Amino acid sequence: MQKQSGFSLLEILVAMAIMAILGGIMVTQFMGQTERANYERLKADIAAIESALVQYHSDNFLLPTTEQGLEALVTKPDITPTPKNYARRGYLKELTNDPWGNPYQYAYPGEYGEYDIYSLGADGEEGGEGLASDIGNWNVDDAIQALKDTE
Repeated sequence: MQKQSGFSLLEILVAMAIMAILGGIMVTQFMGQTERANYERLKADIAAIESALVQYHSDNFLLPTTEQGLEALVTKPDITPTPKNYARRGYLKELTNDPWGNPYQYAYPGEYGEYDIYSLGADGEEGGEGLASDIGNWNVDDAIQALKDTE
């Protein structure tokens, strides 16, 4: 009589239970890191847009209007007031979307400062709370700190 080799059902179930426990530990360990990375990327994107706006203003002595929007940093606007000394290659290579895939919003004059650059958050709609809240150049540091405080 030949002896069969292999794993018993009990051994397989124990191994699966151990993997599930380890997987649960890993998930809780890294939970929140994606949100934090999204906020950090948002902060970097806003800083890059602000830098382009400073250069635009330095060259043209004006800022794009709300109607011209952030697109004015990529291609010369044809809506008045048209910039007189627009950089030949523009001020940004392209406009990226926020970490949730939505376009960045821009308002000049701004409600919170000279101009507002902001994301509508994870839901892509005005207002909201938590990840769905509007995050802009006026509150991105506070949003990152609030996320760190909840970790």
